[in-house]
Amino acid sequence: MEASTLLYLIIGVILFDYVLDQSLDWLNLRHSSEALPARIQDVYKKEEYEKSQRYQKTSARFSFLTSAFSIVVSLVILSFGGFGYLDAFLRPYFESEIILSLAFFATLFVLSDVINTPFQWYSVFVIEEKFGFNKTTSKTFILDKLKGYVLGIIIGGLLGYVLLWLIQELGEQFWLYALGVMGLFILVTNLFYTSLILPLFNKLTPLEDGELKSKIEKYATSVTFPLDNIFVIDGSKRSTKANAFFSGLGKKKKVILYDTLIEKQSQEELIAVLAHEVGHFKKKHIILGLVLSLAQITVMLYIMSLLILNADLSAALGGESMSVHLNLIAFALLFSPISRLTGLGMNLLSRKNEFEADAYAAETYAPKPLQESLKKLSVTSLSNLSPHPWYVFMHYSHPPLIQRLEALDKFRD
Repeated sequence: MEASTLLYLIIGVILFDYVLDQSLDWLNLRHSSEALPARIQDVYKKEEYEKSQRYQKTSARFSFLTSAFSIVVSLVILSFGGFGYLDAFLRPYFESEIILSLAFFATLFVLSDVINTPFQWYSVFVIEEKFGFNKTTSKTFILDKLKGYVLGIIIGGLLGYVLLWLIQELGEQFWLYALGVMGLFILVTNLFYTSLILPLFNKLTPLEDGELKSKIEKYATSVTFPLDNIFVIDGSKRSTKANAFFSGLGKKKKVILYDTLIEKQSQEELIAVLAHEVGHFKKKHIILGLVLSLAQITVMLYIMSLLILNADLSAALGGESMSVHLNLIAFALLFSPISRLTGLGMNLLSRKNEFEADAYAAETYAPKPLQESLKKLSVTSLSNLSPHPWYVFMHYSHPPLIQRLEALDKFRD
């Protein structure tokens, strides 16, 4: 396929994605119900619901603006060969193709972050602040950026170097070895995320001895859940929104509770949330997710191997010669329709898993506390209670609140 045809194809894919996403966002915004659903009237005050409507509209409009800006920048760069220009600018300074590629991606990362930072700042310090969510200080925002840069250099640079070296040494056969590297990286991340990465951004404190800890340990014992430690994370450092999760593979698990969750939920509701997370473990959702992620990576790497040495891809982005880094950019853009399809399948499975985890919590603990917890979480996050079905189908990894409440009703009969 000629370079010009590939460029038109890339632009077509980008435009299709943009139109599809904006259409779904518009449908979702228009579908918002002015009436408060009866199922949540017991915890949602009218003024809070009206506030959630304003939050959804404000967030959607800001998303329309940022998406429009992004598509214009992308089309300008592609139309005028911006990626090829950057390649030509950097090439005289590096003899090693691998170091050149790393410098190319580092430059793109910095430029992208410089462009996006004002939008991120506005989202955090204007929109989130306006609706009472933001707890992030300017210092924390900047430090998070700097820490992200350091991690990007260390982790991204290391993985990038290994991938580029494999491509340089093995050509099209690189993907088999790259798959092993990615599998090892995913395993290590799951094992050490809470002990090595998370503490760089948040403080983890062991849950104090007391009634809550005793009840959690009692529940874990009753369902034979291998609980190792219970930690409280200072989520309130950045936001009022709440969450809970557990990490680790094998026999030892760490439960992580946001301090904002502990503040806003009763002990019974907290244990119900924990029971939901335990349900994911008991139903093998975590292992299944890892296997499917590796399957997705396998497909991606194999297709990448078919295109990675195609000189026409580099030319389509304005390159004067075949460059692996230009081909990786072109591949990422062309692969997005396939990524969207696999993402749909993953979201469908994820929503099914959420229902199963809810059912497990209802059966091993109780349905009502989980329902009350879900309702409170919806209120505190001002979530959309009436999303459009197509938007749910395309984007939601969790079922909408009303559907989860109705499914849990079956366990209260």
